[in-house]
Amino acid sequence: MRIRLLLDANLSWRSVTVLKNHFDDCCHVDNIGLPIPAKDIQIWDYAKEQEMVIVTNDEDFLHLSIVKGFPPKVILLRTGNQNRKYVEQILTNLKTQIGIFIESMEHGVLELI
Repeated sequence: MRIRLLLDANLSWRSVTVLKNHFDDCCHVDNIGLPIPAKDIQIWDYAKEQEMVIVTNDEDFLHLSIVKGFPPKVILLRTGNQNRKYVEQILTNLKTQIGIFIESMEHGVLELI
């Protein structure tokens, strides 16, 4: 199982370097060739094509998941306004749970509080 993360625009691009040390791949939406700002559906389609998990604070991706199903899967951070180091820490600390989520055939959204 590969864990490939696509960080939404509402997360710091600086987290990519740190997260690449813990996950198979990590990209930020501003650095993948999509328009800036990219529309949610463009991000959704890219993540689906590239078999990536969208990591976001944006509930719009929860709604897309409800309407379109999955893949792609979505990790929805409900941590409020936290600094990037906190986000990096929560994702790396929960790597095992994220892996279980990715393998699940039942769940398309993982909400982290």
